[in-house]
Amino acid sequence: MRKLLIYLKDYKKESIIGPLFKLLEATFELIVPVIMAHIIDIGIKNHDTLYIWKMGAVLVIFGILGLTCSLLAQYFAAKAAVGFGTALRHDLFWHIENLSHAEVDKAGSSTLVVRMTSDVNQVQSGVNLVLRLFLRSPFIVVGALVMAFTINWKAAMVFVVTVPLLAFVIYGIMVITIPLYKKVQRELDEVLLTTRENLTGVRVIRAFRTQKLERETFEHKSDMLMDIQMHVGKISASLNPLTYIIVNAGIIAVIWFGGIQVNVGDMTQGEVIALVNYMTQTLLALVALANLIITFTKALASAGRINEVFAMKPGIVDGNEKESAVQQTEEPKTAVSMEDVTFYYQESKEPALEHISFTAKKGETIGIIGGTGSGKSTLVSLIPRFYDVTEGRVFVNEKDVREYKVENLRSKVGTVPQKAVLFHGTIRDNMKMGREDASDEEIFEALKTAQALEIVENKPGKLDTVLSEGGKNLSGGQRQRLTIARALVRNPEVLILDDSASALDFATDANLRKAIAEDTNNMTVFIVSQRAASIMHADKIIVLDDGQMVGYGTHQELLKQCEVYQEICYSQFSKEEVQDHE
Repeated sequence: MRKLLIYLKDYKKESIIGPLFKLLEATFELIVPVIMAHIIDIGIKNHDTLYIWKMGAVLVIFGILGLTCSLLAQYFAAKAAVGFGTALRHDLFWHIENLSHAEVDKAGSSTLVVRMTSDVNQVQSGVNLVLRLFLRSPFIVVGALVMAFTINWKAAMVFVVTVPLLAFVIYGIMVITIPLYKKVQRELDEVLLTTRENLTGVRVIRAFRTQKLERETFEHKSDMLMDIQMHVGKISASLNPLTYIIVNAGIIAVIWFGGIQVNVGDMTQGEVIALVNYMTQTLLALVALANLIITFTKALASAGRINEVFAMKPGIVDGNEKESAVQQTEEPKTAVSMEDVTFYYQESKEPALEHISFTAKKGETIGIIGGTGSGKSTLVSLIPRFYDVTEGRVFVNEKDVREYKVENLRSKVGTVPQKAVLFHGTIRDNMKMGREDASDEEIFEALKTAQALEIVENKPGKLDTVLSEGGKNLSGGQRQRLTIARALVRNPEVLILDDSASALDFATDANLRKAIAEDTNNMTVFIVSQRAASIMHADKIIVLDDGQMVGYGTHQELLKQCEVYQEICYSQFSKEEVQDHE
Protein backbone atom coordinates (compact mmCIF):
# COMPACT_ATOMS: atom_id res chain seq x y z
CA MET A 1 0.00 0.00 0.00
CA ARG A 2 2.89 2.37 0.75
CA LYS A 3 4.00 2.26 -2.88
CA LEU A 4 0.61 3.60 -3.97
CA LEU A 5 0.63 6.56 -1.58
CA ILE A 6 2.58 8.60 -4.16
CA TYR A 7 -0.78 9.15 -5.89
CA LEU A 8 -1.81 11.34 -2.95
CA LYS A 9 1.05 13.78 -3.62
CA ASP A 10 -1.27 16.22 -5.41
CA TYR A 11 -3.74 16.05 -2.54
CA LYS A 12 -1.46 16.67 0.43
CA LYS A 13 -3.56 19.60 1.63
CA GLU A 14 -6.80 17.57 1.55
CA SER A 15 -5.05 14.59 3.16
CA ILE A 16 -4.02 16.77 6.10
CA ILE A 17 -7.07 19.02 6.45
CA GLY A 18 -9.57 16.12 6.34
CA PRO A 19 -8.13 14.19 9.32
CA LEU A 20 -7.55 17.46 11.26
CA PHE A 21 -11.23 18.36 11.02
CA LYS A 22 -12.07 14.83 12.18
CA LEU A 23 -9.79 15.31 15.19
CA LEU A 24 -11.50 18.61 15.94
CA GLU A 25 -14.88 16.88 15.75
CA ALA A 26 -13.58 14.15 18.08
CA THR A 27 -12.38 16.82 20.55
CA PHE A 28 -15.86 18.31 20.75
CA GLU A 29 -17.26 14.82 21.22
CA LEU A 30 -14.91 14.10 24.13
CA ILE A 31 -15.95 17.31 25.94
CA VAL A 32 -19.67 16.43 25.82
CA PRO A 33 -19.63 13.81 28.68
CA VAL A 34 -17.91 16.31 30.98
CA ILE A 35 -20.64 18.89 30.26
CA MET A 36 -23.28 16.21 30.89
CA ALA A 37 -21.64 15.40 34.23
CA HIS A 38 -21.79 19.08 35.22
CA ILE A 39 -25.47 19.29 34.21
CA ILE A 40 -26.27 16.30 36.47
CA ASP A 41 -24.00 17.19 39.40
CA ILE A 42 -24.74 20.93 39.43
CA GLY A 43 -27.88 21.78 37.46
CA ILE A 44 -30.09 18.79 38.31
CA LYS A 45 -28.71 18.30 41.85
CA ASN A 46 -29.25 21.98 42.75
CA HIS A 47 -32.44 22.39 40.65
CA ASP A 48 -30.66 25.18 38.75
CA THR A 49 -32.78 25.49 35.58
CA LEU A 50 -30.79 28.41 34.22
CA TYR A 51 -27.56 26.44 34.46
CA ILE A 52 -29.18 23.50 32.70
CA TRP A 53 -30.38 25.74 29.82
CA LYS A 54 -27.00 27.45 29.59
CA MET A 55 -25.05 24.16 29.41
CA GLY A 56 -27.68 22.75 27.05
CA ALA A 57 -27.00 25.67 24.70
CA VAL A 58 -23.29 24.86 24.91
CA LEU A 59 -24.08 21.25 23.89
CA VAL A 60 -26.08 22.50 20.88
CA ILE A 61 -23.18 24.75 19.81
CA PHE A 62 -20.74 21.85 20.16
CA GLY A 63 -23.10 19.69 18.09
CA ILE A 64 -23.24 22.28 15.29
CA LEU A 65 -19.46 22.73 15.35
CA GLY A 66 -18.96 18.94 15.31
CA LEU A 67 -21.35 18.53 12.35
CA THR A 68 -19.57 21.29 10.42
CA CYS A 69 -16.18 19.73 11.08
CA SER A 70 -17.52 16.31 10.07
CA LEU A 71 -18.92 17.60 6.76
CA LEU A 72 -15.68 19.41 5.93
CA ALA A 73 -13.67 16.31 6.79
CA GLN A 74 -15.92 14.17 4.57
CA TYR A 75 -15.51 16.61 1.69
CA PHE A 76 -11.71 16.83 1.84
CA ALA A 77 -11.31 13.06 2.39
CA ALA A 78 -13.59 12.27 -0.56
CA LYS A 79 -11.76 14.75 -2.80
CA ALA A 80 -8.38 13.23 -1.92
CA ALA A 81 -9.64 9.64 -2.32
CA VAL A 82 -11.31 10.25 -5.70
CA GLY A 83 -8.24 12.12 -6.95
CA PHE A 84 -6.05 9.27 -5.71
CA GLY A 85 -8.21 6.69 -7.50
CA THR A 86 -8.24 8.68 -10.74
CA ALA A 87 -4.46 9.13 -10.79
CA LEU A 88 -3.89 5.46 -9.92
CA ARG A 89 -6.32 4.27 -12.59
CA HIS A 90 -4.69 6.46 -15.24
CA ASP A 91 -1.19 5.26 -14.34
CA LEU A 92 -2.27 1.62 -14.21
CA PHE A 93 -3.97 1.88 -17.60
CA TRP A 94 -0.88 3.56 -19.08
CA HIS A 95 1.36 0.86 -17.58
CA ILE A 96 -0.82 -1.93 -19.01
CA GLU A 97 -0.81 -0.21 -22.40
CA ASN A 98 3.00 -0.27 -22.33
CA LEU A 99 3.20 -3.98 -21.55
CA SER A 100 4.20 -6.18 -24.44
CA HIS A 101 1.99 -8.94 -25.80
CA ALA A 102 3.98 -11.48 -23.78
CA GLU A 103 3.17 -9.82 -20.43
CA VAL A 104 -0.52 -9.38 -21.32
CA ASP A 105 -0.71 -13.02 -22.42
CA LYS A 106 0.88 -14.14 -19.16
CA ALA A 107 -1.33 -12.03 -16.86
CA GLY A 108 -4.56 -12.50 -18.80
CA SER A 109 -6.81 -9.67 -19.95
CA SER A 110 -9.64 -10.58 -17.53
CA THR A 111 -7.51 -10.18 -14.39
CA LEU A 112 -6.08 -6.91 -15.71
CA VAL A 113 -9.62 -5.57 -16.12
CA VAL A 114 -10.52 -6.59 -12.55
CA ARG A 115 -7.39 -4.98 -11.15
CA MET A 116 -8.01 -1.74 -13.00
CA THR A 117 -11.66 -1.53 -11.92
CA SER A 118 -12.64 -3.51 -8.82
CA ASP A 119 -9.21 -3.44 -7.15
CA VAL A 120 -8.70 0.28 -7.74
CA ASN A 121 -12.18 0.97 -6.33
CA GLN A 122 -11.36 -1.09 -3.24
CA VAL A 123 -8.14 0.84 -2.66
CA GLN A 124 -9.92 4.16 -3.24
CA SER A 125 -12.57 3.25 -0.64
CA GLY A 126 -9.80 2.25 1.76
CA VAL A 127 -8.05 5.60 1.35
CA ASN A 128 -11.32 7.45 1.89
CA LEU A 129 -12.08 5.66 5.15
CA VAL A 130 -8.50 5.92 6.39
CA LEU A 131 -8.49 9.69 5.95
CA ARG A 132 -11.80 9.95 7.78
CA LEU A 133 -11.41 7.41 10.58
CA PHE A 134 -7.82 6.29 10.97
CA LEU A 135 -6.89 9.18 13.28
CA ARG A 136 -10.35 9.86 14.69
CA SER A 137 -11.08 6.41 16.08
CA PRO A 138 -7.75 5.93 17.94
CA PHE A 139 -7.99 9.55 19.13
CA ILE A 140 -11.47 8.88 20.59
CA VAL A 141 -10.27 5.67 22.27
CA VAL A 142 -7.12 7.23 23.75
CA GLY A 143 -8.96 10.45 24.61
CA ALA A 144 -11.74 8.56 26.37
CA LEU A 145 -9.11 6.64 28.35
CA VAL A 146 -7.33 9.85 29.39
CA MET A 147 -10.59 11.59 30.33
CA ALA A 148 -11.64 8.54 32.36
CA PHE A 149 -8.41 8.78 34.37
CA THR A 150 -9.08 12.47 35.06
CA ILE A 151 -12.46 11.51 36.52
CA ASN A 152 -11.51 8.46 38.62
CA TRP A 153 -8.40 6.37 38.12
CA LYS A 154 -9.82 3.27 39.84
CA ALA A 155 -12.86 3.10 37.57
CA ALA A 156 -10.64 3.94 34.59
CA MET A 157 -8.77 0.65 35.08
CA VAL A 158 -11.73 -0.99 33.33
CA PHE A 159 -10.68 0.93 30.20
CA VAL A 160 -7.10 -0.32 30.60
CA VAL A 161 -8.36 -3.92 30.33
CA THR A 162 -11.07 -3.34 27.72
CA VAL A 163 -9.12 -1.34 25.09
CA PRO A 164 -6.15 -3.80 24.65
CA LEU A 165 -8.61 -6.71 24.50
CA LEU A 166 -10.53 -4.97 21.72
CA ALA A 167 -7.30 -4.20 19.86
CA PHE A 168 -6.29 -7.86 20.07
CA VAL A 169 -9.63 -9.02 18.59
CA ILE A 170 -9.47 -6.49 15.75
CA TYR A 171 -5.85 -7.32 14.89
CA GLY A 172 -6.51 -11.07 14.99
CA ILE A 173 -9.45 -10.84 12.59
CA MET A 174 -7.44 -8.60 10.25
CA VAL A 175 -4.57 -11.12 10.11
CA ILE A 176 -7.00 -13.93 9.26
CA THR A 177 -9.00 -12.05 6.61
CA ILE A 178 -6.24 -10.36 4.54
CA PRO A 179 -5.22 -13.55 2.64
CA LEU A 180 -8.87 -14.55 2.30
CA TYR A 181 -9.75 -11.26 0.61
CA LYS A 182 -6.92 -11.86 -1.87
CA LYS A 183 -8.50 -15.21 -2.64
CA VAL A 184 -11.88 -13.49 -3.14
CA GLN A 185 -10.35 -11.21 -5.79
CA ARG A 186 -8.74 -14.19 -7.53
CA GLU A 187 -12.10 -15.98 -7.66
CA LEU A 188 -13.61 -12.77 -9.04
CA ASP A 189 -11.00 -12.93 -11.82
CA GLU A 190 -12.24 -16.42 -12.71
CA VAL A 191 -15.89 -15.32 -12.81
CA LEU A 192 -15.01 -12.35 -15.01
CA LEU A 193 -12.96 -14.56 -17.34
CA THR A 194 -15.87 -16.97 -17.78
CA THR A 195 -18.32 -14.10 -18.31
CA ARG A 196 -16.05 -12.44 -20.86
CA GLU A 197 -15.52 -15.67 -22.80
CA ASN A 198 -19.27 -16.35 -22.86
CA LEU A 199 -20.17 -12.87 -24.06
CA THR A 200 -17.42 -12.86 -26.68
CA GLY A 201 -18.20 -16.35 -27.93
CA VAL A 202 -21.99 -16.30 -27.51
CA ARG A 203 -22.58 -17.15 -31.18
CA VAL A 204 -20.28 -20.18 -31.01
CA ILE A 205 -21.92 -21.34 -27.78
CA ARG A 206 -25.39 -21.12 -29.35
CA ALA A 207 -24.23 -22.72 -32.57
CA PHE A 208 -22.91 -25.77 -30.68
CA ARG A 209 -25.80 -25.69 -28.17
CA THR A 210 -23.47 -25.70 -25.16
CA GLN A 211 -25.50 -23.17 -23.15
CA LYS A 212 -26.21 -25.73 -20.43
CA LEU A 213 -22.54 -26.64 -20.03
CA GLU A 214 -21.47 -22.99 -19.95
CA ARG A 215 -24.21 -22.19 -17.44
CA GLU A 216 -23.04 -25.03 -15.20
CA THR A 217 -19.42 -23.84 -15.49
CA PHE A 218 -20.40 -20.29 -14.61
CA GLU A 219 -22.56 -21.43 -11.70
CA HIS A 220 -19.68 -23.55 -10.36
CA LYS A 221 -17.23 -20.64 -10.43
CA SER A 222 -19.86 -18.25 -9.09
CA ASP A 223 -20.62 -20.67 -6.24
CA MET A 224 -16.91 -20.90 -5.42
CA LEU A 225 -16.77 -17.10 -5.25
CA MET A 226 -19.87 -17.05 -3.04
CA ASP A 227 -18.45 -19.72 -0.72
CA ILE A 228 -15.20 -17.87 -0.11
CA GLN A 229 -17.08 -14.57 0.29
CA MET A 230 -19.44 -16.20 2.81
CA HIS A 231 -16.47 -17.65 4.69
CA VAL A 232 -14.56 -14.39 4.94
CA GLY A 233 -17.83 -12.50 5.52
CA LYS A 234 -18.63 -14.64 8.56
CA ILE A 235 -15.19 -13.98 10.02
CA SER A 236 -15.47 -10.23 9.38
CA ALA A 237 -19.05 -10.17 10.68
CA SER A 238 -17.88 -11.62 14.01
CA LEU A 239 -15.96 -8.38 14.62
CA ASN A 240 -18.98 -6.27 15.59
CA PRO A 241 -20.59 -8.73 18.03
CA LEU A 242 -17.23 -9.45 19.72
CA THR A 243 -16.50 -5.75 20.18
CA TYR A 244 -20.05 -5.12 21.45
CA ILE A 245 -19.73 -7.94 23.98
CA ILE A 246 -16.40 -6.65 25.29
CA VAL A 247 -17.51 -3.01 25.48
CA ASN A 248 -20.87 -3.81 27.06
CA ALA A 249 -19.08 -5.94 29.62
CA GLY A 250 -16.88 -2.90 30.23
CA ILE A 251 -19.97 -0.69 30.70
CA ILE A 252 -21.38 -3.16 33.24
CA ALA A 253 -18.06 -3.09 35.09
CA VAL A 254 -17.99 0.73 35.07
CA ILE A 255 -21.54 0.96 36.46
CA TRP A 256 -20.77 -1.67 39.11
CA PHE A 257 -17.51 -0.06 40.25
CA GLY A 258 -19.02 3.41 39.84
CA GLY A 259 -21.99 2.49 42.01
CA ILE A 260 -19.68 1.33 44.77
CA GLN A 261 -17.62 4.57 44.50
CA VAL A 262 -20.79 6.69 44.64
CA ASN A 263 -21.95 4.88 47.77
CA VAL A 264 -18.68 5.65 49.56
CA GLY A 265 -18.65 9.23 48.26
CA ASP A 266 -15.56 8.95 45.99
CA MET A 267 -17.57 9.67 42.81
CA THR A 268 -20.64 11.62 41.81
CA GLN A 269 -23.53 10.31 39.74
CA GLY A 270 -22.60 12.65 36.89
CA GLU A 271 -19.08 11.22 36.79
CA VAL A 272 -20.49 7.68 36.49
CA ILE A 273 -22.66 8.81 33.58
CA ALA A 274 -19.60 10.46 32.01
CA LEU A 275 -17.61 7.21 32.30
CA VAL A 276 -20.47 5.26 30.72
CA ASN A 277 -20.56 7.83 27.90
CA TYR A 278 -16.81 7.46 27.38
CA MET A 279 -17.18 3.69 27.26
CA THR A 280 -19.99 4.08 24.70
CA GLN A 281 -17.83 6.45 22.67
CA THR A 282 -15.06 3.87 22.80
CA LEU A 283 -17.50 1.25 21.54
CA LEU A 284 -18.70 3.40 18.62
CA ALA A 285 -15.15 4.43 17.75
CA LEU A 286 -13.98 0.82 17.75
CA VAL A 287 -16.98 -0.34 15.71
CA ALA A 288 -16.09 2.35 13.15
CA LEU A 289 -12.46 1.24 13.38
CA ALA A 290 -13.56 -2.37 12.87
CA ASN A 291 -15.42 -1.41 9.69
CA LEU A 292 -12.37 0.56 8.63
CA ILE A 293 -10.19 -2.50 9.25
CA ILE A 294 -12.45 -4.66 7.08
CA THR A 295 -12.39 -2.13 4.23
CA PHE A 296 -8.69 -1.49 4.68
CA THR A 297 -8.02 -5.24 4.65
CA LYS A 298 -9.76 -5.47 1.28
CA ALA A 299 -7.79 -2.43 0.14
CA LEU A 300 -4.50 -4.03 1.22
CA ALA A 301 -5.32 -7.19 -0.72
CA SER A 302 -6.26 -5.16 -3.79
CA ALA A 303 -3.18 -2.93 -3.43
CA GLY A 304 -0.99 -6.02 -3.49
CA ARG A 305 -2.65 -7.17 -6.72
CA ILE A 306 -2.21 -3.73 -8.27
CA ASN A 307 1.46 -3.67 -7.28
CA GLU A 308 1.86 -7.05 -8.98
CA VAL A 309 0.81 -5.40 -12.26
CA PHE A 310 3.15 -2.45 -11.69
CA ALA A 311 5.94 -4.96 -10.96
CA MET A 312 5.50 -6.41 -14.45
CA LYS A 313 8.13 -4.66 -16.55
CA PRO A 314 7.55 -4.26 -20.29
CA GLY A 315 9.59 -6.82 -22.17
CA ILE A 316 9.70 -4.54 -25.23
CA VAL A 317 11.70 -1.38 -24.51
CA ASP A 318 13.12 1.38 -26.70
CA GLY A 319 16.49 0.78 -28.29
CA ASN A 320 19.41 3.21 -28.24
CA GLU A 321 18.30 4.84 -31.46
CA LYS A 322 19.44 8.42 -32.03
CA GLU A 323 17.98 10.85 -34.51
CA SER A 324 21.23 11.02 -36.44
CA ALA A 325 21.28 7.25 -36.72
CA VAL A 326 17.90 7.23 -38.46
CA GLN A 327 19.12 9.37 -41.32
CA GLN A 328 21.06 7.25 -43.77
CA THR A 329 23.01 8.47 -46.75
CA GLU A 330 21.71 5.69 -48.99
CA GLU A 331 18.19 4.35 -49.23
CA PRO A 332 18.21 0.78 -47.84
CA LYS A 333 17.37 -1.81 -50.45
CA THR A 334 16.17 -4.42 -47.95
CA ALA A 335 12.89 -3.65 -46.21
CA VAL A 336 12.65 -6.64 -43.87
CA SER A 337 14.98 -9.54 -43.22
CA MET A 338 15.46 -12.24 -40.62
CA GLU A 339 18.66 -14.04 -39.66
CA ASP A 340 18.34 -17.51 -38.12
CA VAL A 341 15.34 -16.50 -36.00
CA THR A 342 14.05 -18.85 -33.31
CA PHE A 343 11.17 -17.89 -31.04
CA TYR A 344 9.62 -19.46 -27.95
CA TYR A 345 6.43 -18.27 -26.29
CA GLN A 346 6.66 -17.84 -22.53
CA GLU A 347 6.74 -21.11 -20.60
CA SER A 348 6.69 -23.06 -23.87
CA LYS A 349 9.12 -25.95 -24.28
CA GLU A 350 8.74 -26.16 -28.05
CA PRO A 351 9.71 -23.30 -30.38
CA ALA A 352 6.93 -21.55 -32.29
CA LEU A 353 9.51 -20.66 -34.97
CA GLU A 354 12.87 -22.25 -35.62
CA HIS A 355 15.83 -21.07 -37.73
CA ILE A 356 13.90 -18.69 -39.99
CA SER A 357 15.93 -16.64 -42.51
CA PHE A 358 14.67 -14.58 -45.47
CA THR A 359 15.04 -11.19 -47.13
CA ALA A 360 12.27 -8.92 -48.44
CA LYS A 361 13.31 -6.04 -50.70
CA LYS A 362 11.60 -2.68 -50.95
CA GLY A 363 8.34 -2.91 -52.88
CA GLU A 364 8.17 -6.72 -52.85
CA THR A 365 5.09 -8.70 -51.91
CA ILE A 366 5.83 -11.65 -49.64
CA GLY A 367 3.25 -14.38 -49.23
CA ILE A 368 3.26 -16.57 -46.10
CA ILE A 369 1.35 -19.85 -46.13
CA GLY A 370 1.23 -22.99 -44.05
CA GLY A 371 -1.02 -25.20 -42.00
CA THR A 372 -2.87 -24.14 -38.87
CA GLY A 373 -0.40 -23.53 -36.04
CA SER A 374 2.61 -23.43 -38.35
CA GLY A 375 3.70 -20.01 -37.01
CA LYS A 376 2.49 -17.62 -39.73
CA SER A 377 1.04 -14.97 -37.40
CA THR A 378 3.95 -15.36 -35.01
CA LEU A 379 6.39 -14.66 -37.84
CA VAL A 380 4.81 -11.37 -38.88
CA SER A 381 4.32 -10.26 -35.24
CA LEU A 382 8.11 -10.20 -34.85
CA ILE A 383 8.47 -7.46 -37.50
CA PRO A 384 6.75 -4.64 -35.52
CA ARG A 385 8.27 -6.14 -32.36
CA PHE A 386 5.09 -7.28 -30.70
CA TYR A 387 7.39 -10.03 -29.40
CA ASP A 388 11.17 -10.20 -29.24
CA VAL A 389 13.01 -13.09 -30.83
CA THR A 390 14.58 -15.70 -28.57
CA GLU A 391 17.50 -16.22 -30.92
CA GLY A 392 18.59 -14.55 -34.15
CA ARG A 393 17.86 -11.06 -35.43
CA VAL A 394 15.07 -9.20 -37.25
CA PHE A 395 15.92 -6.21 -39.46
CA VAL A 396 13.75 -3.40 -40.81
CA ASN A 397 15.49 -1.12 -43.32
CA GLU A 398 18.71 -3.05 -42.63
CA LYS A 399 18.59 -2.12 -38.95
CA ASP A 400 17.93 -4.46 -36.00
CA VAL A 401 14.40 -3.81 -34.70
CA ARG A 402 15.75 -3.81 -31.13
CA GLU A 403 17.76 -0.70 -31.93
CA TYR A 404 14.67 1.33 -32.87
CA LYS A 405 12.50 3.32 -30.55
CA VAL A 406 9.31 1.27 -30.48
CA GLU A 407 7.20 4.21 -31.66
CA ASN A 408 9.49 4.88 -34.64
CA LEU A 409 9.54 1.21 -35.63
CA ARG A 410 5.77 0.80 -35.51
CA SER A 411 5.22 4.03 -37.42
CA LYS A 412 6.90 2.28 -40.36
CA VAL A 413 4.64 -0.79 -40.13
CA GLY A 414 0.90 -1.06 -40.78
CA THR A 415 -0.59 -4.22 -39.28
CA VAL A 416 -4.00 -5.72 -40.01
CA PRO A 417 -4.60 -8.51 -37.46
CA GLN A 418 -6.46 -11.76 -38.03
CA LYS A 419 -9.44 -10.56 -36.02
CA ALA A 420 -10.85 -7.35 -37.46
CA VAL A 421 -11.08 -4.97 -34.50
CA LEU A 422 -13.01 -1.71 -34.81
CA PHE A 423 -13.86 0.63 -31.96
CA HIS A 424 -17.04 2.42 -30.98
CA GLY A 425 -17.09 5.79 -32.71
CA THR A 426 -17.33 7.16 -36.22
CA ILE A 427 -15.67 5.62 -39.26
CA ARG A 428 -13.48 8.75 -39.42
CA ASP A 429 -12.33 8.21 -35.82
CA ASN A 430 -11.38 4.62 -36.61
CA MET A 431 -9.52 5.63 -39.78
CA LYS A 432 -7.57 8.34 -37.94
CA MET A 433 -6.16 5.73 -35.59
CA GLY A 434 -3.83 5.02 -38.50
CA ARG A 435 -2.76 8.67 -38.60
CA GLU A 436 -4.30 11.46 -36.55
CA ASP A 437 -3.68 14.22 -39.09
CA ALA A 438 -5.08 12.28 -42.06
CA SER A 439 -7.41 14.34 -44.25
CA ASP A 440 -10.76 13.08 -45.56
CA GLU A 441 -9.27 12.84 -49.04
CA GLU A 442 -6.49 10.55 -47.76
CA ILE A 443 -9.03 8.46 -45.89
CA PHE A 444 -11.18 8.06 -49.02
CA GLU A 445 -8.09 7.10 -51.02
CA ALA A 446 -7.25 4.37 -48.47
CA LEU A 447 -10.88 3.19 -48.48
CA LYS A 448 -10.78 2.95 -52.26
CA THR A 449 -7.61 0.86 -52.20
CA ALA A 450 -9.06 -1.40 -49.50
CA GLN A 451 -12.24 -1.96 -51.58
CA ALA A 452 -14.19 -0.32 -48.74
CA LEU A 453 -15.32 2.90 -50.48
CA GLU A 454 -18.79 1.54 -51.26
CA ILE A 455 -19.30 0.69 -47.56
CA VAL A 456 -18.88 4.33 -46.58
CA GLU A 457 -20.71 5.81 -49.56
CA ASN A 458 -23.77 3.65 -48.89
CA LYS A 459 -24.01 4.90 -45.31
CA PRO A 460 -26.16 8.04 -44.72
CA GLY A 461 -23.53 9.62 -42.49
CA LYS A 462 -20.58 8.70 -44.72
CA LEU A 463 -17.41 9.07 -42.57
CA ASP A 464 -19.53 10.27 -39.64
CA THR A 465 -21.40 6.96 -39.47
CA VAL A 466 -21.18 5.63 -35.92
CA LEU A 467 -19.88 2.09 -35.50
CA SER A 468 -21.04 0.00 -32.56
CA GLU A 469 -18.60 -1.71 -30.20
CA GLY A 470 -16.35 -3.99 -32.24
CA GLY A 471 -18.10 -2.87 -35.43
CA LYS A 472 -20.94 -5.29 -34.76
CA ASN A 473 -23.23 -3.31 -37.08
CA LEU A 474 -21.07 -4.37 -40.05
CA SER A 475 -20.54 -7.72 -41.73
CA GLY A 476 -17.28 -9.64 -41.30
CA GLY A 477 -16.04 -8.68 -44.76
CA GLN A 478 -16.88 -5.02 -44.22
CA ARG A 479 -14.97 -4.99 -40.94
CA GLN A 480 -11.95 -6.55 -42.59
CA ARG A 481 -11.89 -4.03 -45.43
CA LEU A 482 -12.17 -1.10 -43.01
CA THR A 483 -9.30 -2.42 -40.88
CA ILE A 484 -7.17 -2.74 -44.03
CA ALA A 485 -8.08 0.85 -44.95
CA ARG A 486 -7.10 1.98 -41.44
CA ALA A 487 -3.63 0.50 -41.92
CA LEU A 488 -3.31 2.05 -45.40
CA VAL A 489 -4.17 5.53 -44.06
CA ARG A 490 -0.83 5.46 -42.26
CA ASN A 491 0.93 4.92 -45.61
CA PRO A 492 3.42 2.55 -43.97
CA GLU A 493 6.66 1.32 -45.46
CA VAL A 494 5.71 -2.25 -44.52
CA LEU A 495 2.12 -3.53 -44.67
CA ILE A 496 1.21 -6.78 -42.89
CA LEU A 497 -2.06 -8.46 -43.83
CA ASP A 498 -2.39 -11.28 -41.32
CA ASP A 499 -5.08 -13.45 -42.89
CA SER A 500 -7.13 -10.26 -42.99
CA ALA A 501 -9.03 -11.09 -46.18
CA SER A 502 -10.44 -14.44 -45.07
CA ALA A 503 -14.03 -13.10 -45.12
CA LEU A 504 -13.68 -11.63 -48.62
CA ASP A 505 -14.81 -13.38 -51.78
CA PHE A 506 -12.17 -14.32 -54.33
CA ALA A 507 -13.00 -11.42 -56.67
CA THR A 508 -12.79 -8.77 -53.91
CA ASP A 509 -9.60 -10.39 -52.60
CA ALA A 510 -8.04 -10.23 -56.07
CA ASN A 511 -9.12 -6.61 -56.57
CA LEU A 512 -7.69 -5.72 -53.15
CA ARG A 513 -4.29 -7.23 -53.94
CA LYS A 514 -4.24 -5.53 -57.33
CA ALA A 515 -5.16 -2.14 -55.84
CA ILE A 516 -2.48 -2.42 -53.13
CA ALA A 517 0.12 -3.23 -55.78
CA GLU A 518 -0.93 -0.30 -57.99
CA ASP A 519 -1.78 2.39 -55.41
CA THR A 520 1.04 1.97 -52.91
CA ASN A 521 4.41 3.54 -53.57
CA ASN A 522 7.29 1.11 -53.02
CA MET A 523 5.46 -0.50 -50.08
CA THR A 524 6.61 -3.92 -48.91
CA VAL A 525 3.58 -6.14 -48.33
CA PHE A 526 3.37 -9.34 -46.27
CA ILE A 527 0.25 -11.41 -46.98
CA VAL A 528 -0.54 -14.21 -44.55
CA SER A 529 -3.25 -16.45 -45.92
CA GLN A 530 -4.66 -19.96 -45.94
CA ARG A 531 -5.63 -19.46 -49.59
CA ALA A 532 -3.01 -20.32 -52.17
CA ALA A 533 -4.77 -18.00 -54.62
CA SER A 534 -4.08 -15.01 -52.34
CA ILE A 535 -0.32 -15.48 -52.31
CA MET A 536 0.64 -17.35 -55.49
CA HIS A 537 1.25 -14.06 -57.37
CA ALA A 538 3.58 -12.76 -54.66
CA ASP A 539 7.22 -12.00 -55.49
CA LYS A 540 8.33 -14.53 -52.87
CA ILE A 541 6.43 -17.08 -50.83
CA ILE A 542 7.42 -18.41 -47.42
CA VAL A 543 6.06 -21.87 -46.64
CA LEU A 544 5.91 -22.80 -42.95
CA ASP A 545 5.37 -26.20 -41.41
CA ASP A 546 5.39 -26.68 -37.64
CA GLY A 547 7.45 -23.53 -37.08
CA GLN A 548 10.07 -24.32 -39.72
CA MET A 549 10.50 -22.71 -43.12
CA VAL A 550 10.23 -25.60 -45.54
CA GLY A 551 10.02 -23.50 -48.69
CA TYR A 552 11.00 -20.04 -49.96
CA GLY A 553 10.66 -18.87 -53.52
CA THR A 554 8.17 -18.05 -56.26
CA HIS A 555 4.99 -20.01 -56.93
CA GLN A 556 6.59 -21.85 -59.84
CA GLU A 557 9.73 -22.71 -57.87
CA LEU A 558 7.81 -24.00 -54.88
CA LEU A 559 5.54 -26.19 -57.03
CA LYS A 560 8.65 -27.99 -58.22
CA GLN A 561 10.62 -28.10 -54.95
CA CYS A 562 8.25 -27.96 -51.94
CA GLU A 563 5.98 -30.88 -51.10
CA VAL A 564 4.07 -28.95 -48.42
CA TYR A 565 3.25 -26.17 -50.89
CA GLN A 566 2.20 -28.73 -53.51
CA GLU A 567 -0.19 -30.37 -51.01
CA ILE A 568 -1.73 -26.99 -50.13
CA CYS A 569 -2.22 -26.02 -53.77
CA TYR A 570 -3.58 -29.39 -54.88
CA SER A 571 -6.00 -29.43 -51.92
CA GLN A 572 -7.50 -26.13 -53.13
CA PHE A 573 -7.18 -26.39 -56.93
CA SER A 574 -7.15 -29.10 -59.52
CA LYS A 575 -3.84 -29.88 -61.22
CA GLU A 576 -5.06 -28.16 -64.38
CA GLU A 577 -5.87 -24.97 -62.47
CA VAL A 578 -2.50 -25.00 -60.72
CA GLN A 579 -0.72 -25.47 -64.05
CA ASP A 580 -2.75 -22.56 -65.52
CA HIS A 581 -1.37 -20.31 -62.78
CA GLU A 582 2.22 -21.30 -63.59
